[in-house]
Amino acid sequence: MRLLTGGGHSFCDRVQRRTFLQIGSLAVGGLTLSNVLRAEAQSGSRSHKAVIMVYLSGGLAHQDSFDLKPDAPAEIRGEFSPISSVVPGIDVCELLPKLSGVMDRCSLIRSVVGQRDEHSSFQSLTGHTKRETEQNGFPNFGSVTANVLGPTHPLVPPFVDLFPTMQHRPYNSTGAGYLGSRYDQVRADGEDVASMKLRYVESAQFTGRRELLAGIDRFRRTADHQGLDGVDESYRRAFEVLTSSQLVDALDVTREDPAVRARYSQGSSQHQGDGAPLWNDQLLTARRLVEAGVRVVTVAYGFWDTHGNNFGHLKGNLPVIDGGLSALVEDIHQRGLADDVTLLVWGEFGRTPKINKDAGRDHWAPVQCALLSGGGMRSGQVIGSTDKIGGQAATRPVHYRDVLATVYRNLGIDPHAFVRDINDRPVTIMPHDAQPIRELVG
Repeated sequence: MRLLTGGGHSFCDRVQRRTFLQIGSLAVGGLTLSNVLRAEAQSGSRSHKAVIMVYLSGGLAHQDSFDLKPDAPAEIRGEFSPISSVVPGIDVCELLPKLSGVMDRCSLIRSVVGQRDEHSSFQSLTGHTKRETEQNGFPNFGSVTANVLGPTHPLVPPFVDLFPTMQHRPYNSTGAGYLGSRYDQVRADGEDVASMKLRYVESAQFTGRRELLAGIDRFRRTADHQGLDGVDESYRRAFEVLTSSQLVDALDVTREDPAVRARYSQGSSQHQGDGAPLWNDQLLTARRLVEAGVRVVTVAYGFWDTHGNNFGHLKGNLPVIDGGLSALVEDIHQRGLADDVTLLVWGEFGRTPKINKDAGRDHWAPVQCALLSGGGMRSGQVIGSTDKIGGQAATRPVHYRDVLATVYRNLGIDPHAFVRDINDRPVTIMPHDAQPIRELVG
């Protein structure tokens, strides 16, 4: 959702000009009150393919989480020991006991390759580097999904982004690129959430939708004189979001069953370093959003750039991710979503095999791990392996674009199909050498 910020001038109906700009701006277009009410009357959940991608900003140390090397020298193996999971032969870090109990519902890829050493979300979200994405306008996979599949319901956006605004800008989520802003995500962060929860619009006025529409019309006539353009589509989408209690309710985790919420309860909304918060409410929100009809939800989760004090940091973070991800995996399966909802957890790279002088691990692009669950995929397996020090893929290297090709396949999208860019030119979604992972999908 495009946000245009402005001053705090209030109109006669006491709604600030800034508020209308945040809502998305300018014109109601073809949206009428009767259309909104009719669409709401037709509201109803139905099964649909969806993806929750959890991006670990900064890059998780694979050899201290899902690919431990207990027989390596001390300067390689680190402080943690492996524990057995419910699947014989699959070991994980001792700080992940809850995840060890759901590994029969997950698959681990220990040999993800092909990424470059860059601190950004671009490769995970687009299948291309930051430079390639910026030069060529490659879209976020969620925007591609929105383009190909569209919404499941007129009042539910196909793509919701739970990335907060992070201090390190390349961690932040990418947009629709050459597909055009029509397919940008709805950003459920900061003032966007405030708008969706009606912080600035009094409840009595919002309930009276005719009054709100009249106020918007007055604002449009005023704004038209200011030379603002190109946001009619953003306005339409934002207004639909704001008038959909289905989406607003999904964002409100306090409506969740207390027993379920307690399983996700750890974490904080405070950012870690220059990355994301380690906040399990985001994971619960993601599940609620896909149940509300959203096709793609992206979550930035925690901060894993452990150049120093790697083990001290992980002693605090791994138990939180253990609780949150295990709860999400259990939810996906217990709520009958395992055939339709794909969970993918990964970062931009792994960490160096050798521990540095600051008890940290530095960037390591040659290999990392990814965890997947649901999506109708085969589970309870490990794909690929690394060498004795966790430095290189030893067997079955899996290119990171193959991971994204698998995500597209699970959504029912041919990763080699063509989409049309904003100039109506055909563009392939993924390079032809990117293939769904056969061990997962057959």
